[in-house]
Amino acid sequence: MKPIKDFRGKHTVALTHVTLGAEGSLPKLLSLLKIMEQKCKIGGQSLRKPEVVNEDRISELPEPLLLQILSSVPTKTVRATSALSKSWRSLWELVPNLKFDSEFDKSEHHSFSEIVFRSLLSHKHPVLESLHLVARDESEASDVGIWIGAAFARHVRKLVLDLHNQESVSSARLPSVLWSFNSTLETLELKNLILLDIPSSVCLKSLRKLQCLLNLFDGCPGLEDLSVNRKRNTDVFYFFIEVPSLQRLTIKDSFAGEGGEGYVIFTPSLKYLNISGFELLAFCLFYDTPKLEEAKVVDISYIFNQNILSILTSAKRLTLDLSSFKNEYPTGIIFHQLVHLELSTLKQWNLLSLMLDSCPKLQTLKLIDLCRYAEKDCLVGWDWSQRKCVPDCLLFHLETFMWTVYDWEQEDEEEVAIYILKNARRLKKAFISTKPIKSKEVKKLEKRREMLNQLATEVRASMTCHLEFKCDTFFL
Repeated sequence: MKPIKDFRGKHTVALTHVTLGAEGSLPKLLSLLKIMEQKCKIGGQSLRKPEVVNEDRISELPEPLLLQILSSVPTKTVRATSALSKSWRSLWELVPNLKFDSEFDKSEHHSFSEIVFRSLLSHKHPVLESLHLVARDESEASDVGIWIGAAFARHVRKLVLDLHNQESVSSARLPSVLWSFNSTLETLELKNLILLDIPSSVCLKSLRKLQCLLNLFDGCPGLEDLSVNRKRNTDVFYFFIEVPSLQRLTIKDSFAGEGGEGYVIFTPSLKYLNISGFELLAFCLFYDTPKLEEAKVVDISYIFNQNILSILTSAKRLTLDLSSFKNEYPTGIIFHQLVHLELSTLKQWNLLSLMLDSCPKLQTLKLIDLCRYAEKDCLVGWDWSQRKCVPDCLLFHLETFMWTVYDWEQEDEEEVAIYILKNARRLKKAFISTKPIKSKEVKKLEKRREMLNQLATEVRASMTCHLEFKCDTFFL
Protein backbone atom coordinates (compact mmCIF):
# COMPACT_ATOMS: atom_id res chain seq x y z
CA MET A 1 0.00 0.00 0.00
CA LYS A 2 1.47 3.32 -1.03
CA PRO A 3 1.61 6.26 1.41
CA ILE A 4 -1.78 7.94 1.42
CA LYS A 5 -1.19 11.29 2.96
CA ASP A 6 1.60 13.11 4.75
CA PHE A 7 1.04 14.45 8.25
CA ARG A 8 3.73 16.71 9.61
CA GLY A 9 6.19 15.21 7.18
CA LYS A 10 5.54 11.59 8.16
CA HIS A 11 3.26 8.92 6.75
CA THR A 12 0.47 8.68 9.32
CA VAL A 13 -3.08 7.46 9.45
CA ALA A 14 -5.79 8.15 12.02
CA LEU A 15 -6.98 4.76 13.26
CA THR A 16 -10.57 4.44 14.38
CA HIS A 17 -11.18 0.70 14.46
CA VAL A 18 -13.27 -0.48 17.36
CA THR A 19 -14.06 -4.13 17.93
CA LEU A 20 -15.33 -6.14 20.78
CA GLY A 21 -14.22 -9.67 21.71
CA ALA A 22 -14.51 -12.22 24.46
CA GLU A 23 -12.10 -14.83 25.76
CA GLY A 24 -13.23 -18.35 26.50
CA SER A 25 -13.57 -19.38 30.13
CA LEU A 26 -13.71 -22.45 32.35
CA PRO A 27 -16.51 -21.45 34.76
CA LYS A 28 -16.05 -24.01 37.53
CA LEU A 29 -12.30 -23.72 37.75
CA LEU A 30 -12.39 -19.94 37.52
CA SER A 31 -14.88 -19.79 40.38
CA LEU A 32 -12.38 -21.70 42.52
CA LEU A 33 -9.69 -19.25 41.52
CA LYS A 34 -11.87 -16.29 42.47
CA ILE A 35 -12.59 -17.83 45.87
CA MET A 36 -8.87 -18.26 46.43
CA GLU A 37 -8.23 -14.68 45.39
CA GLN A 38 -10.85 -13.45 47.87
CA LYS A 39 -9.14 -15.41 50.62
CA CYS A 40 -5.87 -13.81 49.59
CA LYS A 41 -7.39 -10.34 49.92
CA ILE A 42 -9.10 -11.09 53.24
CA GLY A 43 -6.41 -12.79 55.16
CA GLY A 44 -2.82 -12.88 53.99
CA GLN A 45 -1.35 -15.37 56.50
CA SER A 46 -4.62 -17.27 56.93
CA LEU A 47 -3.92 -18.95 53.61
CA ARG A 48 -1.07 -20.83 55.23
CA LYS A 49 -3.30 -22.49 57.84
CA PRO A 50 -3.65 -26.26 57.40
CA GLU A 51 -7.41 -26.17 56.99
CA VAL A 52 -7.05 -23.67 54.15
CA VAL A 53 -4.22 -25.51 52.43
CA ASN A 54 -6.28 -28.70 52.41
CA GLU A 55 -8.96 -26.91 50.41
CA ASP A 56 -6.46 -25.82 47.75
CA ARG A 57 -7.48 -28.51 45.26
CA ILE A 58 -6.72 -26.30 42.26
CA SER A 59 -2.96 -26.39 42.95
CA GLU A 60 -2.99 -30.11 42.29
CA LEU A 61 -3.90 -29.54 38.64
CA PRO A 62 -1.19 -29.88 35.94
CA GLU A 63 0.72 -26.69 35.21
CA PRO A 64 -0.44 -26.42 31.55
CA LEU A 65 -4.06 -26.48 32.71
CA LEU A 66 -3.36 -23.91 35.42
CA LEU A 67 -1.79 -21.62 32.81
CA GLN A 68 -4.83 -22.07 30.60
CA ILE A 69 -7.07 -21.06 33.50
CA LEU A 70 -4.95 -18.04 34.34
CA SER A 71 -4.99 -16.96 30.69
CA SER A 72 -8.77 -16.58 30.93
CA VAL A 73 -8.80 -13.98 33.72
CA PRO A 74 -7.52 -10.37 33.92
CA THR A 75 -3.79 -10.03 34.49
CA LYS A 76 -4.42 -8.14 37.74
CA THR A 77 -6.11 -11.25 39.12
CA VAL A 78 -3.31 -13.42 37.75
CA ARG A 79 -0.67 -11.40 39.59
CA ALA A 80 -2.67 -11.69 42.81
CA THR A 81 -2.29 -15.48 42.73
CA SER A 82 1.41 -15.14 43.57
CA ALA A 83 0.38 -14.63 47.21
CA LEU A 84 -1.63 -17.85 47.40
CA SER A 85 1.24 -20.20 48.14
CA LYS A 86 4.88 -20.88 47.37
CA SER A 87 4.00 -22.98 44.32
CA TRP A 88 2.00 -20.08 42.86
CA ARG A 89 4.67 -17.42 43.47
CA SER A 90 6.19 -17.51 39.99
CA LEU A 91 3.46 -19.32 38.07
CA TRP A 92 1.88 -16.09 36.84
CA GLU A 93 5.15 -15.18 35.10
CA LEU A 94 4.55 -18.07 32.67
CA VAL A 95 1.02 -17.08 31.64
CA PRO A 96 1.10 -16.67 27.83
CA ASN A 97 -1.79 -14.18 27.56
CA LEU A 98 -1.67 -10.78 29.27
CA LYS A 99 -4.23 -7.99 29.39
CA PHE A 100 -3.78 -4.61 31.09
CA ASP A 101 -6.42 -1.93 31.56
CA SER A 102 -5.44 1.43 33.01
CA GLU A 103 -8.82 1.69 34.73
CA PHE A 104 -8.04 -1.29 36.94
CA ASP A 105 -4.28 -1.90 36.82
CA LYS A 106 -3.14 0.84 39.18
CA SER A 107 -1.85 1.01 42.71
CA GLU A 108 -0.81 3.59 45.27
CA HIS A 109 2.86 2.85 44.68
CA HIS A 110 3.07 2.15 40.95
CA SER A 111 1.65 3.82 37.87
CA PHE A 112 -0.08 1.92 35.08
CA SER A 113 3.01 2.21 32.89
CA GLU A 114 5.27 0.82 35.63
CA ILE A 115 2.94 -2.14 36.22
CA VAL A 116 2.85 -3.00 32.52
CA PHE A 117 6.60 -2.67 32.04
CA ARG A 118 7.52 -4.64 35.18
CA SER A 119 5.09 -7.41 34.26
CA LEU A 120 6.59 -7.70 30.79
CA LEU A 121 10.13 -7.75 32.17
CA SER A 122 9.13 -10.54 34.58
CA HIS A 123 7.48 -12.62 31.88
CA LYS A 124 9.28 -15.94 31.38
CA HIS A 125 7.15 -17.87 28.90
CA PRO A 126 9.15 -18.60 25.70
CA VAL A 127 6.47 -16.92 23.58
CA LEU A 128 4.00 -14.21 24.59
CA GLU A 129 0.87 -15.44 22.83
CA SER A 130 -1.12 -12.22 23.25
CA LEU A 131 -0.81 -8.78 24.80
CA HIS A 132 -3.89 -6.56 25.14
CA LEU A 133 -3.28 -2.98 26.33
CA VAL A 134 -6.11 -0.56 27.17
CA ALA A 135 -5.01 2.99 28.04
CA ARG A 136 -7.86 5.37 28.84
CA ASP A 137 -5.88 8.58 29.05
CA GLU A 138 -3.32 10.15 26.73
CA SER A 139 -0.73 10.45 29.49
CA GLU A 140 -1.06 6.74 30.28
CA ALA A 141 -0.27 5.86 26.67
CA SER A 142 2.92 7.93 26.48
CA ASP A 143 5.10 4.86 27.02
CA VAL A 144 3.40 2.71 24.40
CA GLY A 145 6.65 2.39 22.44
CA ILE A 146 8.45 0.95 25.47
CA TRP A 147 5.64 -1.55 26.09
CA ILE A 148 5.66 -2.75 22.50
CA GLY A 149 9.44 -3.03 22.49
CA ALA A 150 9.28 -5.28 25.56
CA ALA A 151 6.51 -7.34 23.94
CA PHE A 152 8.46 -7.77 20.72
CA ALA A 153 11.47 -8.91 22.76
CA ARG A 154 9.21 -11.66 24.14
CA HIS A 155 8.11 -12.76 20.66
CA VAL A 156 4.51 -11.58 20.94
CA ARG A 157 2.14 -13.22 18.43
CA LYS A 158 -1.01 -11.16 18.98
CA LEU A 159 -0.93 -7.46 19.87
CA VAL A 160 -4.04 -5.41 20.68
CA LEU A 161 -3.68 -1.68 21.39
CA ASP A 162 -6.75 0.23 22.57
CA LEU A 163 -5.78 3.85 23.25
CA HIS A 164 -8.63 6.16 24.26
CA ASN A 165 -8.75 9.93 23.86
CA GLN A 166 -12.16 11.56 23.73
CA GLU A 167 -11.06 14.93 22.39
CA SER A 168 -8.72 14.23 19.49
CA VAL A 169 -6.37 11.78 17.87
CA SER A 170 -4.03 10.36 20.46
CA SER A 171 -0.49 11.68 20.40
CA ALA A 172 0.75 8.20 21.26
CA ARG A 173 3.03 7.07 18.47
CA LEU A 174 4.41 3.69 17.61
CA PRO A 175 8.12 4.18 16.85
CA SER A 176 9.01 3.36 13.27
CA VAL A 177 11.87 1.09 14.38
CA LEU A 178 9.28 -1.34 15.73
CA TRP A 179 8.07 -2.05 12.20
CA SER A 180 11.55 -2.66 10.80
CA PHE A 181 11.73 -6.38 11.60
CA ASN A 182 9.46 -8.82 13.41
CA SER A 183 9.13 -12.50 12.58
CA THR A 184 6.58 -13.61 15.22
CA LEU A 185 3.66 -11.12 15.17
CA GLU A 186 0.62 -12.79 13.56
CA THR A 187 -2.31 -10.58 14.65
CA LEU A 188 -2.32 -6.80 15.06
CA GLU A 189 -5.36 -4.85 16.26
CA LEU A 190 -5.19 -1.07 16.67
CA LYS A 191 -8.35 0.41 18.18
CA ASN A 192 -9.62 3.96 18.54
CA LEU A 193 -7.42 6.93 17.61
CA ILE A 194 -3.70 6.42 17.09
CA LEU A 195 -1.07 8.09 14.96
CA LEU A 196 1.49 5.80 13.39
CA ASP A 197 4.87 6.64 11.95
CA ILE A 198 5.28 4.16 9.12
CA PRO A 199 8.77 3.83 7.63
CA SER A 200 9.35 3.19 3.96
CA SER A 201 10.57 -0.32 4.78
CA VAL A 202 8.33 -2.64 6.81
CA CYS A 203 8.98 -6.27 7.75
CA LEU A 204 6.29 -8.23 9.61
CA LYS A 205 6.78 -11.59 7.95
CA SER A 206 4.34 -13.61 10.09
CA LEU A 207 1.42 -11.16 10.19
CA ARG A 208 -1.84 -12.90 9.24
CA LYS A 209 -4.56 -10.64 10.66
CA LEU A 210 -4.62 -6.83 10.66
CA GLN A 211 -7.29 -4.52 12.07
CA CYS A 212 -6.34 -0.94 11.31
CA LEU A 213 -5.53 1.49 8.52
CA LEU A 214 -1.88 1.79 7.75
CA ASN A 215 0.91 1.41 5.24
CA LEU A 216 2.09 -2.04 6.24
CA PHE A 217 0.90 -4.20 3.36
CA ASP A 218 4.18 -4.34 1.47
CA GLY A 219 5.93 -5.64 4.57
CA CYS A 220 3.30 -8.29 5.36
CA PRO A 221 3.56 -10.89 2.57
CA GLY A 222 1.40 -13.39 4.49
CA LEU A 223 -1.48 -11.07 5.49
CA GLU A 224 -4.80 -12.94 5.27
CA ASP A 225 -7.36 -10.93 7.28
CA LEU A 226 -7.82 -7.14 7.07
CA SER A 227 -10.46 -5.03 8.82
CA VAL A 228 -10.88 -1.33 8.01
CA ASN A 229 -13.19 0.96 9.98
CA ARG A 230 -13.28 4.50 8.60
CA LYS A 231 -15.12 7.07 10.71
CA ARG A 232 -15.39 10.82 10.87
CA ASN A 233 -12.43 13.06 11.73
CA THR A 234 -10.15 11.20 9.38
CA ASP A 235 -7.72 12.86 7.00
CA VAL A 236 -7.42 9.82 4.73
CA PHE A 237 -9.39 10.04 1.48
CA TYR A 238 -7.99 7.42 -0.90
CA PHE A 239 -7.34 3.80 -0.06
CA PHE A 240 -5.24 1.59 -2.33
CA ILE A 241 -5.25 -1.96 -0.97
CA GLU A 242 -3.04 -4.40 -2.84
CA VAL A 243 -2.45 -7.61 -0.90
CA PRO A 244 -1.95 -10.80 -2.96
CA SER A 245 -2.30 -13.04 0.11
CA LEU A 246 -5.45 -11.42 1.55
CA GLN A 247 -8.37 -13.84 2.06
CA ARG A 248 -10.81 -11.84 4.24
CA LEU A 249 -11.59 -8.12 3.88
CA THR A 250 -14.01 -6.10 6.01
CA ILE A 251 -14.59 -2.40 5.33
CA LYS A 252 -16.97 -0.31 7.44
CA ASP A 253 -17.09 3.25 6.16
CA SER A 254 -19.35 5.59 8.15
CA PHE A 255 -17.64 8.76 6.93
CA ALA A 256 -20.11 10.88 4.93
CA GLY A 257 -17.76 12.65 2.56
CA GLU A 258 -18.22 15.13 -0.24
CA GLY A 259 -17.87 12.70 -3.11
CA GLY A 260 -14.09 12.80 -3.47
CA GLU A 261 -13.17 9.68 -1.50
CA GLY A 262 -12.69 6.17 -2.79
CA TYR A 263 -11.20 2.69 -2.73
CA VAL A 264 -9.13 0.71 -5.23
CA ILE A 265 -8.63 -2.92 -4.22
CA PHE A 266 -6.41 -5.66 -5.71
CA THR A 267 -6.95 -8.95 -3.85
CA PRO A 268 -6.55 -12.03 -6.09
CA SER A 269 -6.83 -14.49 -3.16
CA LEU A 270 -9.90 -12.90 -1.56
CA LYS A 271 -12.50 -15.41 -0.33
CA TYR A 272 -14.68 -13.31 2.01
CA LEU A 273 -15.82 -9.68 1.57
CA ASN A 274 -17.89 -7.56 3.97
CA ILE A 275 -18.51 -3.90 3.08
CA SER A 276 -20.99 -1.45 4.60
CA GLY A 277 -21.73 2.22 5.09
CA PHE A 278 -20.44 3.59 1.78
CA GLU A 279 -22.03 6.98 1.14
CA LEU A 280 -21.26 9.37 -1.70
CA LEU A 281 -17.92 7.90 -2.75
CA ALA A 282 -16.12 8.94 -5.91
CA PHE A 283 -15.13 5.36 -6.67
CA CYS A 284 -14.99 1.83 -5.31
CA LEU A 285 -13.22 -0.45 -7.74
CA PHE A 286 -12.26 -4.09 -7.23
CA TYR A 287 -9.81 -5.90 -9.47
CA ASP A 288 -8.99 -9.58 -9.74
CA THR A 289 -11.27 -11.43 -7.29
CA PRO A 290 -11.72 -14.85 -8.94
CA LYS A 291 -11.71 -16.82 -5.66
CA LEU A 292 -14.47 -14.90 -3.86
CA GLU A 293 -16.82 -17.35 -2.10
CA GLU A 294 -18.88 -15.24 0.30
CA ALA A 295 -19.83 -11.56 0.42
CA LYS A 296 -21.96 -9.22 2.50
CA VAL A 297 -22.85 -5.84 0.99
CA VAL A 298 -25.15 -3.65 3.09
CA ASP A 299 -26.04 -0.02 3.63
CA ILE A 300 -24.24 1.48 0.67
CA SER A 301 -25.47 4.59 -1.12
CA TYR A 302 -24.48 6.35 -4.32
CA ILE A 303 -21.00 5.69 -5.72
CA PHE A 304 -20.03 7.56 -8.87
CA ASN A 305 -17.80 4.81 -10.25
CA GLN A 306 -18.13 1.28 -8.90
CA ASN A 307 -18.18 -2.37 -9.90
CA ILE A 308 -19.25 -3.95 -6.61
CA LEU A 309 -22.04 -6.23 -7.82
CA SER A 310 -20.11 -7.27 -10.91
CA ILE A 311 -17.23 -8.77 -8.91
CA LEU A 312 -19.54 -11.00 -6.84
CA THR A 313 -20.29 -13.45 -9.64
CA SER A 314 -18.03 -16.21 -8.27
CA ALA A 315 -19.63 -16.11 -4.79
CA LYS A 316 -21.52 -19.07 -3.34
CA ARG A 317 -23.17 -17.08 -0.53
CA LEU A 318 -24.43 -13.48 -0.71
CA THR A 319 -26.08 -11.09 1.73
CA LEU A 320 -27.41 -7.91 0.09
CA ASP A 321 -29.14 -4.90 1.60
CA LEU A 322 -29.13 -2.26 -1.11
CA SER A 323 -32.16 -0.29 0.03
CA SER A 324 -30.09 2.93 -0.08
CA PHE A 325 -28.29 2.03 -3.30
CA LYS A 326 -28.96 4.74 -5.89
CA ASN A 327 -26.92 3.25 -8.74
CA GLU A 328 -28.56 1.17 -11.44
CA TYR A 329 -28.26 -2.57 -11.02
CA PRO A 330 -26.01 -4.15 -13.66
CA THR A 331 -27.72 -6.44 -16.14
CA GLY A 332 -26.40 -9.45 -17.98
CA ILE A 333 -24.26 -10.81 -15.14
CA ILE A 334 -24.79 -14.41 -13.99
CA PHE A 335 -24.01 -15.80 -10.53
CA HIS A 336 -23.22 -19.33 -11.66
CA GLN A 337 -21.97 -20.55 -8.24
CA LEU A 338 -24.50 -18.84 -5.96
CA VAL A 339 -26.47 -21.28 -3.78
CA HIS A 340 -27.41 -19.07 -0.78
CA LEU A 341 -28.91 -15.56 -1.03
CA GLU A 342 -30.08 -13.24 1.77
CA LEU A 343 -31.86 -10.16 0.48
CA SER A 344 -33.51 -7.16 2.12
CA THR A 345 -37.02 -6.66 0.72
CA LEU A 346 -37.20 -2.90 1.26
CA LYS A 347 -37.87 -1.34 -2.18
CA GLN A 348 -35.97 -4.14 -3.90
CA TRP A 349 -38.48 -6.27 -5.83
CA ASN A 350 -36.66 -5.33 -9.02
CA LEU A 351 -33.43 -6.60 -7.46
CA LEU A 352 -35.17 -9.81 -6.39
CA SER A 353 -36.36 -10.35 -9.95
CA LEU A 354 -32.86 -9.71 -11.26
CA MET A 355 -31.27 -12.12 -8.79
CA LEU A 356 -33.78 -14.90 -9.47
CA ASP A 357 -32.95 -14.64 -13.17
CA SER A 358 -29.20 -14.40 -12.52
CA CYS A 359 -28.78 -17.28 -10.03
CA PRO A 360 -29.60 -20.51 -11.89
CA LYS A 361 -28.31 -22.79 -9.08
CA LEU A 362 -29.84 -20.99 -6.08
CA GLN A 363 -30.82 -23.44 -3.31
CA THR A 364 -31.63 -21.17 -0.36
CA LEU A 365 -33.46 -17.83 -0.51
CA LYS A 366 -33.91 -15.71 2.61
CA LEU A 367 -35.88 -12.45 2.48
CA ILE A 368 -35.42 -10.04 5.37
CA ASP A 369 -37.90 -7.25 6.06
CA LEU A 370 -36.61 -5.52 9.20
CA CYS A 371 -37.04 -1.94 7.92
CA ARG A 372 -40.48 -0.65 7.03
CA TYR A 373 -39.92 3.01 7.69
CA ALA A 374 -40.32 4.57 4.25
CA GLU A 375 -43.64 5.49 2.69
CA LYS A 376 -44.74 3.11 -0.04
CA ASP A 377 -45.22 5.88 -2.60
CA CYS A 378 -41.58 6.93 -2.18
CA LEU A 379 -40.11 3.52 -2.85
CA VAL A 380 -38.52 2.75 -6.19
CA GLY A 381 -38.98 -0.77 -7.54
CA TRP A 382 -41.61 -1.63 -4.92
CA ASP A 383 -44.39 -3.05 -7.09
CA TRP A 384 -44.09 -6.73 -7.88
CA SER A 385 -45.02 -7.64 -11.43
CA GLN A 386 -45.84 -11.19 -12.50
CA ARG A 387 -43.11 -12.68 -14.64
CA LYS A 388 -43.63 -14.27 -18.04
CA CYS A 389 -40.95 -16.93 -17.58
CA VAL A 390 -40.19 -18.83 -14.39
CA PRO A 391 -36.47 -18.63 -13.43
CA ASP A 392 -34.44 -21.83 -13.59
CA CYS A 393 -33.58 -21.68 -9.90
CA LEU A 394 -37.28 -22.02 -8.98
CA LEU A 395 -37.86 -24.82 -11.45
CA PHE A 396 -34.84 -26.97 -10.64
CA HIS A 397 -32.86 -26.00 -7.52
CA LEU A 398 -34.54 -23.92 -4.76
CA GLU A 399 -35.00 -26.11 -1.66
CA THR A 400 -35.32 -23.66 1.24
CA PHE A 401 -37.33 -20.43 1.37
CA MET A 402 -37.29 -18.17 4.45
CA TRP A 403 -38.99 -14.83 5.03
CA THR A 404 -38.07 -12.92 8.18
CA VAL A 405 -40.72 -10.43 9.38
CA TYR A 406 -43.16 -11.10 6.55
CA ASP A 407 -45.64 -8.20 6.41
CA TRP A 408 -48.96 -9.96 5.85
CA GLU A 409 -50.73 -6.58 5.50
CA GLN A 410 -48.80 -5.72 2.34
CA GLU A 411 -50.41 -7.05 -0.83
CA ASP A 412 -47.13 -7.07 -2.74
CA GLU A 413 -45.47 -9.32 -0.16
CA GLU A 414 -48.33 -11.78 -0.40
CA GLU A 415 -47.94 -11.82 -4.19
CA VAL A 416 -44.20 -12.55 -3.92
CA ALA A 417 -44.72 -15.36 -1.39
CA ILE A 418 -47.46 -16.97 -3.50
CA TYR A 419 -45.35 -16.70 -6.65
CA ILE A 420 -42.40 -18.51 -5.06
CA LEU A 421 -44.56 -21.23 -3.49
CA LYS A 422 -46.41 -21.82 -6.76
CA ASN A 423 -43.28 -22.12 -8.89
CA ALA A 424 -40.55 -23.65 -6.70
CA ARG A 425 -40.87 -27.29 -7.78
CA ARG A 426 -38.05 -28.66 -5.59
CA LEU A 427 -38.95 -26.70 -2.45
CA LYS A 428 -38.58 -28.75 0.75
CA LYS A 429 -38.92 -26.15 3.52
CA ALA A 430 -40.60 -22.74 3.77
CA PHE A 431 -40.37 -20.67 6.97
CA ILE A 432 -42.33 -17.43 7.28
CA SER A 433 -42.14 -15.25 10.41
CA THR A 434 -44.26 -12.21 11.29
CA LYS A 435 -44.14 -9.48 13.89
CA PRO A 436 -45.93 -10.28 17.17
CA ILE A 437 -49.39 -8.84 17.81
CA LYS A 438 -50.66 -7.98 21.28
CA SER A 439 -53.32 -10.33 22.59
CA LYS A 440 -55.81 -7.50 23.07
CA GLU A 441 -55.74 -6.69 19.35
CA VAL A 442 -58.29 -9.39 18.58
CA LYS A 443 -59.36 -8.13 15.16
CA LYS A 444 -55.77 -7.84 13.99
CA LEU A 445 -55.00 -11.36 15.21
CA GLU A 446 -58.00 -12.74 13.33
CA LYS A 447 -57.02 -10.87 10.18
CA ARG A 448 -53.47 -12.23 10.31
CA ARG A 449 -54.73 -15.78 10.88
CA GLU A 450 -57.04 -15.42 7.90
CA MET A 451 -54.27 -14.11 5.64
CA LEU A 452 -51.79 -16.81 6.68
CA ASN A 453 -54.40 -19.54 6.24
CA GLN A 454 -55.05 -18.23 2.76
CA LEU A 455 -51.33 -18.38 2.01
CA ALA A 456 -51.13 -21.92 3.41
CA THR A 457 -53.98 -23.15 1.21
CA GLU A 458 -52.46 -21.84 -2.01
CA VAL A 459 -51.40 -24.51 -4.47
CA ARG A 460 -47.71 -25.33 -4.11
CA ALA A 461 -45.53 -26.61 -6.91
CA SER A 462 -43.77 -28.97 -4.51
CA MET A 463 -46.05 -31.54 -2.88
CA THR A 464 -43.37 -32.35 -0.28
CA CYS A 465 -42.84 -28.75 0.88
CA HIS A 466 -43.23 -28.19 4.62
CA LEU A 467 -44.65 -24.71 5.32
CA GLU A 468 -44.15 -23.26 8.80
CA PHE A 469 -45.34 -19.96 10.29
CA LYS A 470 -43.98 -18.41 13.47
CA CYS A 471 -43.93 -15.14 15.39
CA ASP A 472 -40.57 -13.38 15.40
CA THR A 473 -39.62 -12.80 19.05
CA PHE A 474 -37.04 -10.19 18.03
CA PHE A 475 -39.76 -7.53 18.32
CA LEU A 476 -41.16 -8.64 21.67
